[in-house]
Amino acid sequence: MTTASDRQPFDAVARPAAEEDLRVLFGQSIAVFASLVGPAHVVETANHAFFATIGEHRARTGVPLVELMPELADQGFIALLDQVYRTGESYTGHDVRVVLDTGPQAREVFFDFTYEPRRDGEGNVVGIWVIGVETTQVKHAQHLMTEHRALLEQIARQAPLTDVLDGMARCIENLAPQEVLVSVLLADPDGRHLRHGAAPSLPDFYNEAIDGIATGEGVGSCGTAAHRREPVVVTDIATDPFWDDFRDLADRAGLAACWSTPILARDGSLLGTFAMYHRTPRAPQESDLALARVFAGTAALAIERHHSEQARRDAEARAEAAHAELTKAMLAERELRAEAEERAAAAADLADRMRAAAATQATVPHPRQCQLGGADGCGEPAELKVADAWGDAAWGCHVHAEEALLTVRSAFIASEELGGLAAYLNRRPSRARRT
Repeated sequence: MTTASDRQPFDAVARPAAEEDLRVLFGQSIAVFASLVGPAHVVETANHAFFATIGEHRARTGVPLVELMPELADQGFIALLDQVYRTGESYTGHDVRVVLDTGPQAREVFFDFTYEPRRDGEGNVVGIWVIGVETTQVKHAQHLMTEHRALLEQIARQAPLTDVLDGMARCIENLAPQEVLVSVLLADPDGRHLRHGAAPSLPDFYNEAIDGIATGEGVGSCGTAAHRREPVVVTDIATDPFWDDFRDLADRAGLAACWSTPILARDGSLLGTFAMYHRTPRAPQESDLALARVFAGTAALAIERHHSEQARRDAEARAEAAHAELTKAMLAERELRAEAEERAAAAADLADRMRAAAATQATVPHPRQCQLGGADGCGEPAELKVADAWGDAAWGCHVHAEEALLTVRSAFIASEELGGLAAYLNRRPSRARRT
């Protein structure tokens, strides 16, 4: 039989066993786990996920957490640990923003975490368990969906294409965990050249230099992606032959990597390219490629909507121009018709006056000699009667009558015997003509 004096204190046995169980449970977990001891919060043990999160270069135990991660002090996390250690009350945070590391290595992450007090057999707080789950990707996904929905709403509202593309580029640049510079190039209608669409973070001289580049094999990342109709990943611009003609330009702009994805219409035609630039040589992860595919599709939707709207506006403009020309032609035709009607009415009025004048002059006595000879007179017989629309009439020989017809306005032959022009043309020649 085992006596009480033979038994080890429960805490001396149970606590190491519990610690071991926690190490086993969290050892391969994606959840972050660390066991801190004492008021200085010395890192006693931690799982791989913890050290992977804070950086493998800081993976060691036996040191206070503030020494391992000094950036936590200014963000209030060491003070929270002090509070849990002092009060013995656990603390839970949701989607808490944490900036890990400092300087160029600094990065933003989000966590759901719990500070749980560790107690000895008598209930005294002897340390803290830190348990957390990184929610950065979830947070980014939520932000991504929010921004993506906003872009779709812009497209639906027919916002200007430049605004949509610029907003999309800035959204991706803000979402990316590492610095990225986004560029969208738009294809000419013939698909042979690419024009500037949006690149809010690239320098102006760079955008101006590549505006209008040809599509073709080996023409940088974008020209090649447009030519192949498939993504082109250049992880190191300094050594990739696709960038031979643009290497100096990229160096001036501080660009070291470029991943380009073609933007294709539903029928497979080229709409443009979507590129992600980096300051250091870098290969994409699957999440990067997925992000590029999502926004290349969004850009395709925006560009196709813009083209459709532009085609509609052009068609409306052509229809309005054609309608204006038709209206102009109809007005001109109406004016010509009115003018013709006025001329017909004037001609009918003139004919009426001429008939009236002829009837009036028919009763005037027929003189023997020509009255159209002027001051010199004419001894030829008067054979034709010439009249005008105002009622004046005179008899003359054939020669002088013809002169009157040619020189006197609205003059006409008033001789009823001739019966009109046909009869006049078939008349008997006068003595003047015979001579």
